[in-house]
Amino acid sequence: MHSSTPTGLRRSFTPREWQAPMIDHAMHRQRWGLWASMGSGKTSAVLMVLERQRMLDVDMPALIVAPKRVARDTWPDEVEKWVELSDMKIERIIGTPEQRLAAVRSALRHKSDVYTVNYENLPWLVEQLGAKWPFKTVISDESTKLKGFRLRQGSSRAKALAKVSWTLVNRFGELTGTPAPNGLKDLWGQAWFLDKGAALCSTYTAFIGRWFNKSYDGHSIDPQEGADKHIYNALGDLYLTIDLKDYVDLREPIENTIQVTLPDSAMAYYRRMEKEMFLEIDDTEVEAFNAASMTVKCLQISNGALYTDAAGTWSHVHDAKLEALDEVIEEANGAPVLVAYQFKSDLERLRKAYPHGKLLSDAKDMQAFKTGKYPVAFGHPASMGHGVDGLQYACNIVVFFGHWWNLEERMQMIERVGPARQMQAGLDRPTYIYNIVATDTLDEDVLERHAGKLSVQDALLNAKKKRGLK
Repeated sequence: MHSSTPTGLRRSFTPREWQAPMIDHAMHRQRWGLWASMGSGKTSAVLMVLERQRMLDVDMPALIVAPKRVARDTWPDEVEKWVELSDMKIERIIGTPEQRLAAVRSALRHKSDVYTVNYENLPWLVEQLGAKWPFKTVISDESTKLKGFRLRQGSSRAKALAKVSWTLVNRFGELTGTPAPNGLKDLWGQAWFLDKGAALCSTYTAFIGRWFNKSYDGHSIDPQEGADKHIYNALGDLYLTIDLKDYVDLREPIENTIQVTLPDSAMAYYRRMEKEMFLEIDDTEVEAFNAASMTVKCLQISNGALYTDAAGTWSHVHDAKLEALDEVIEEANGAPVLVAYQFKSDLERLRKAYPHGKLLSDAKDMQAFKTGKYPVAFGHPASMGHGVDGLQYACNIVVFFGHWWNLEERMQMIERVGPARQMQAGLDRPTYIYNIVATDTLDEDVLERHAGKLSVQDALLNAKKKRGLK
């Protein structure tokens, strides 16, 4: 499987990858779901399905409904990576009302093959189009967003999609790596969009009455004994399940690069610092006195905050990386995530965003994290080297929120929960590495240096050539 593709290169699809059987399976179903583990290539698999539909002129255009960053960046970026998708046109229904209306007019004229929209804009889109709904194929990415659907009441986004899903949509697909993040009760809403309640009862109330009991407190519910087996068996004809360990060698970490696009204002700060080594933010002048200082400040901006003085004062710039991290943590489905940060400003923002996270600063903190009590932990690669043991029992997911030139520190961070540690613990599971990377910034050059073992100077020279800087 691939994690990322260098700018300007396209990957060619190879039938040996697992997507091929999934394509054949999905093409002959009007309603299907895919449960696939993190990093298994769900996005590219579905795009190959849609490409076949495009070539056959069957039930197009298609609509991808996804979290905002995924709809804005991930799906369009994936199209650019594959030779087989070079003729596919993809358009976003995201942005200002004017931008969204322009995309809607494009969809009504079928000017593109695939459109993406975030869940927040879904009620607006359904209301805007009404009976003119042009999308004969709809894919719900991160379908757990539909878990709140009920025939009465329920979440507004799922209810909006339900208005068209069985009347104006011919093909409906769902994608998720975590179908039941908060328990089996989350499955009914998702399954309804695939079979209208045939597998898990026609109403949510009947579903709960059949497979759940009230807890002792009289408010919450617990599944009956054996309910999980019965529910999964009932869903067997609706969902295809992909377990990544059946297709890849777990002795190597599964690495994924998540590209984030900086807001225009943040990129303007970045470009000025990179070119002029000076900028003004929040009425404060910030200057880099040499190339080394400039690279540090650029990496800070990439992460979302910039130090404005020697005393440690920093200014907020953007939250693009925090949004991407939200999605990784959500997809982890409660499994602990270890987040590598670089600057104290990163740590402050992370702790504010995830107040239940744990900073791994001493043995006591690490012991607490090993218990699995904390869903998120924060660690600096420089302090996560030798002497840090046992984290693999709780964690197999590492996210690099920020990046730095020191490859040894990065490898030490990974090794804390890496494949060797997983095997030592007797755990048959992969290690996932996520690199959250700001597009067209030094983040990319740091990772390039790690991959090619370049010197810092060579990496910086390559960066300047790539961006036309002197």
